[in-house]
Amino acid sequence: MEADTAKLWARRVSTWFGCGNARIAPGTVGSLGAIPLHLALRGLGPIPHAACVAGITALGTWAADRYAEELGEKDPQTAVIDEVAGTLIALGLVRHRGLGAHALALVLFRALDILKPGPLDDAQRAPGGLGIMLDDVLAGLGAGLLARWLGR
Repeated sequence: MEADTAKLWARRVSTWFGCGNARIAPGTVGSLGAIPLHLALRGLGPIPHAACVAGITALGTWAADRYAEELGEKDPQTAVIDEVAGTLIALGLVRHRGLGAHALALVLFRALDILKPGPLDDAQRAPGGLGIMLDDVLAGLGAGLLARWLGR
C-alpha cells in the first residue's frame, strides 16, 4: 500500500498534477502551471522563497526518478516537474520586477530548455531524476539572470 501511495504521488508531482499530460507542448503547459505557485511565493523574502523552490526541486528529483523508472524511460515527456522548478527559479530571480521581466524570464527559460546549449545538454546526461532536473535548474538560473540583466 505504501509503495502504491509513493508511486501515485511521484506521478502527480512529476506531471505537475496533470499538466504533463497535455497533448501539445507539455513542457510549456508545465511552465504555465508553475505560475500560480510563483504568484503565491513571490511575496516571501528571498530565503524562504529559495527554500521553497529548493524543496520543490528536491521533491521533483525524487518524483521524476520514480516516475521515469515506473515508465521505463530516461526522461518522460510527461514529467514536467523539471519545467516547474526551472520556471520558479527564472521567475523568482525577477519576482520584484514588472510583468515584462516576468514574461522575458519565462520566454528565455523555455528557449534555453528547448535549445539546451552547451552545459545544459551535458547536464541532462546525469543519471535518473538528477539528469531530468539539472538542465532545467540551470536553464532557470540562466534565464532569470539574463532577464534581470536585460531589464536593468
